[in-house]
Amino acid sequence: QLAESGGGLVQAGGSLKLSCVATGSTFGNNARAWYRQAPGKPREQVAALAGGGVRQYADFVKDRFSIFRDCARNTVHLQLNNLQPEGTAVYSCNAGNLYSGAYYPGELWGPGTQVTVSS
Repeated sequence: QLAESGGGLVQAGGSLKLSCVATGSTFGNNARAWYRQAPGKPREQVAALAGGGVRQYADFVKDRFSIFRDCARNTVHLQLNNLQPEGTAVYSCNAGNLYSGAYYPGELWGPGTQVTVSS
């Protein structure tokens, strides 16, 4: 199972650190990815991290976000910096595969954590 935490309400320009804990399995060679879904919009990929350390970011991240892992705690984090109101969404993590420059989501999703950015 995957469980996210760390969401909340911040002002524009603020930061949050999201966490995705995996239980019942080890990180191993599995990739993890963060997605977000804003109200009335489709879910979109934010960042992905392969077991070997390769990272992938969406164009809109623009060096503001960072994905990294804590293998000892089987956790993947997403550091969100300089958040803007358009970043308001439910952020969810996924366990899948990242290869040949593309992330392939698996069936395992967490319930998500709400991030709200006020202007």
